Amino acid sequence: MVPTLNPRPRAGLDRVPAPALFVVSGLTLYLGAAVAVGLFDRLGAPTVSWWRIVLAAVVLLAWRRPWRRAWTRRSLGVAALFGVVLAAMNVAFYVGIDHLPLGVGVAIEFVGPVAVAAVTGRGWRERLAIVVAASGVLLLAGVTLSSGLPREDVIVGLGALLAAAACWAGYIVLGKRVARAGAGSGIDGLAVGMAAGALAFAPFFGSSTAEVVGDPGLLAFLLVVAVCSSVVPYVLDQVVLRRVGTATFAVLLALLPATAVVVGAVVLRQLPTWPELVGLLLVSGAIAMTARS
Repeated sequence: MVPTLNPRPRAGLDRVPAPALFVVSGLTLYLGAAVAVGLFDRLGAPTVSWWRIVLAAVVLLAWRRPWRRAWTRRSLGVAALFGVVLAAMNVAFYVGIDHLPLGVGVAIEFVGPVAVAAVTGRGWRERLAIVVAASGVLLLAGVTLSSGLPREDVIVGLGALLAAAACWAGYIVLGKRVARAGAGSGIDGLAVGMAAGALAFAPFFGSSTAEVVGDPGLLAFLLVVAVCSSVVPYVLDQVVLRRVGTATFAVLLALLPATAVVVGAVVLRQLPTWPELVGLLLVSGAIAMTARS
């Protein structure tokens, strides 16, 4: 069942600290990813990712009905480009975690937000937080990559995750432009973007439609993935992006490797080592440094 969503973001969300919103976002995002991993053998990682975008677009369009809003050619183009980049990020990420553990996948993908924070950050606190967060993420990634994984998995996984990192950087920059449209309209832009992303990749993955639609159980699992990994976290991203700059947003994203490791440990039994826990502490320290901002 799709949870009932309010027609406009609640004013109360603006009073919730941004790090708290990121914790909720990260937990739902990677809980959905953990469910999705179980579907990879059935459909393949890229196809599961595409269905996540398709079903999230359906939910958001039904909720927001963005066609009621007046759109300029420019705002429509930005929203569409945002959605295509978002869809590409998700496809690449799912390919990556099909070859590497969830925690290390998020850690490597975090190169994108770190790059955005390094370019757009201002002040010593943000700059130092970038260094601390990047150190924690590199430790998380390095420990897992030295754990004896097959060479082919490392090469394919790294390539896919670095592509996802580049898309994540684009997602932050474009997402800020979409969010600037004002309360509510940013989520309308997200709905339009999701639809554009789904259409852009339909020629590659649309052949799975008969199989998915003909299996209500499979469709239900994919809907859970879509709501947990796309609708909830990306709506919360739009709420946060209206409140903070791109650099602060990028550093706050350092919470995601930590939540990914937690979800990976609880759901997928991918238990962290002591060095990985040190990496998580560094990431948490970076969040504490930027929490006041």
